[in-house]
This record gives sequence, C-alpha cells and structure tokens, in this order.
Amino acid sequence: MQLEAGLEASVNLKVSGDDTAAALGSGDVEVLGTPAVLALAEQAAVAAIRDTLPADRTSVGTWAEIFHTAPTRVGGEVSAAARVTSVEGSRVEFTVLVREGEQEVARVEHRRAVVRRDRFS
Repeated sequence: MQLEAGLEASVNLKVSGDDTAAALGSGDVEVLGTPAVLALAEQAAVAAIRDTLPADRTSVGTWAEIFHTAPTRVGGEVSAAARVTSVEGSRVEFTVLVREGEQEVARVEHRRAVVRRDRFS
C-alpha cells in the first residue's frame, strides 16, 4: 500500500461525561466538546495512513481547522471518517467528517507531517 490521496479510515466514539465541553474546559455544557472532536479526527487520520508508513516513521499533527456545527449529548454515538485529500512530500492533508447517524456534527480539515520516529525518543 502506498501513501496517497483517497486512503480512508473511520473511528467511533460513544460520548461520555469525560468527552464533554464541561469536562474538557472548553465550555460549560454537557455535550461533546470541540477538543474531543479534534482528538477523534486525529485518531481517524492516523488510522487512515498507519498501514502505509514504514516502521521507522510516524505522523504528527501540524494544523487543523474545525467546524463544529451540532451538539452531541452524552450517550450519543459519533463516527469520524478521515480521507486523505493530498500528499506532498512529508505533508499529508485530510478532510474528516464527524457524524451522529446521518447528521453532520463537525468537519475538520487536518494536516499531518510524516517524520522519523527516532526524533521523539
């Protein structure tokens, strides 16, 4: 498998109290917090390219733009689907759609850099 546009992966989350804006300090309501949306989007992006990277490489997040457009209550289930939109050298760009059922909850534009693993040891 080669690192290229079109690679995809999805991850799921059942929203718990730990995932809320109130718990994460990003607000004071008991709904899915934007920091949790970003973490979920990054998990999906990592999963989309994980199997294409050599063992001595990993990816790190370098940029994200989040459009968090609908609330998800505790107990709700969301799915984040990441798709690689472009690869330029070590830079990989993604669009991640987060949905609760058929409703779009968020869209995240995300960029990761492929780096040597030993830089972090």
